[in-house]
Amino acid sequence: MNTDHTHLPPHSDHGHDHDEGNLDSTKREPSESPWKQDGVRVIAGNQLDANTAQTPGMDRRAAINFARVGAQKLWAGTVTIHPDAKTGAHHHGHLESVIYVIKGNARMRWGERLEFTANAGPGDFIYVPPYVPHQEINASPTEVLECVLCRSDGEAVAVNLDIEPVEKPVTVLWIDPTHPHGAV
Repeated sequence: MNTDHTHLPPHSDHGHDHDEGNLDSTKREPSESPWKQDGVRVIAGNQLDANTAQTPGMDRRAAINFARVGAQKLWAGTVTIHPDAKTGAHHHGHLESVIYVIKGNARMRWGERLEFTANAGPGDFIYVPPYVPHQEINASPTEVLECVLCRSDGEAVAVNLDIEPVEKPVTVLWIDPTHPHGAV
């Protein structure tokens, strides 16, 4: 049995003997386990918190953050953008962001003047590096854009920007090992 418990939180004995570090779940009642309060947490989809940093044109709701579950190194929640709507230009400071499109057609614009654009649809992931000015656009005039959003810190950083966007942004194809010639 692996007795290296360095991955466990330091604030409790985690139900193991102190003589050899052997885990022995028979010596502790399940209700006494520190994992009951410090273990897995489930946040119901209808209990997301709208009290988070917002950007005009979108509705962010927190599921996982420090305040809700004690998360130290990430933030996760949902983003909804109404049909034919777009967010204000913004960035997320030092944070990295990942957006997963559940429903709808996302159009991302980014750059100093939002001069670049790319589209994403259901099942696509979008990566936004730190400090990159960007804007999310719902490319559908009739369908709501629904996404899951994850960030690399428990902070809810959203720095809204006053940017005059270029009229015709340059389309950038997603190029990766799977799509060496790009995908729109």
